[in-house]
Amino acid sequence: MSTSFWSFANPNKFMRLSGALLPFTAVIAAALIVVGLFWSLFATPSAELHGQGVKMLFVHVPAAFFSINVYGMMVVASLIGLVRSHPVSHLAAKSAAPIGAAFTLLAIVTGALWGMPGWGSYWEWDARLTSILILLFFYLGYIALWNAIEDPVKAADLAAILCLVGSIFAFLARYASLLFPTLHQGSSLSVDADTNVDNSFYYPLLVMMVGYFFVFVTLLLVSVRTEIRARRVRALRLAER
Repeated sequence: MSTSFWSFANPNKFMRLSGALLPFTAVIAAALIVVGLFWSLFATPSAELHGQGVKMLFVHVPAAFFSINVYGMMVVASLIGLVRSHPVSHLAAKSAAPIGAAFTLLAIVTGALWGMPGWGSYWEWDARLTSILILLFFYLGYIALWNAIEDPVKAADLAAILCLVGSIFAFLARYASLLFPTLHQGSSLSVDADTNVDNSFYYPLLVMMVGYFFVFVTLLLVSVRTEIRARRVRALRLAER
């Protein structure tokens, strides 16, 4: 099983597998997002404080969740890339970074709009908000480092180290509400049913969470495939010199 799993680090095998998966992940992602948005916008109640603005949670909560967990995936992929020297692992981390940065930016913007009625301002230098802002900077720094170094092997190793350093802020963004006093509310989805949102919000939110997951997988597969093709083109150009 271990040998079979690691064999997919081979670019040729990855391209075949990802090519077969892409049509399914794309269709599932589109279907879940459409259903989730329709359900959340038109079949859920408004709230006393936020009014219709409470429905921002269906965009904000999945974005915030995946902003942190995409970075976690990058940390794992970077570790594998450093330890086992698998180029596809480095490319997976590189490809995930712009997606994670987009999720993080979306979480910050929607969080500001959602938080305004309760906090009286769009931004507070709260532990959780600050840590996720710094996480966005690490995403951007990681992307910039990849683009700044011409040698792809050196770029991969240095970017992986930067990614590992930034993992502390992903951890803080995830657990800040438990470690520090924070204005931010607790988790909307939890294994503890008492802390979950009402069922009228819970189920459409679950649909949106799964939809975001398939959006991420689809974009990641497309991006990694593009990176592999770009490397092949680069190798061919170098061979022709």
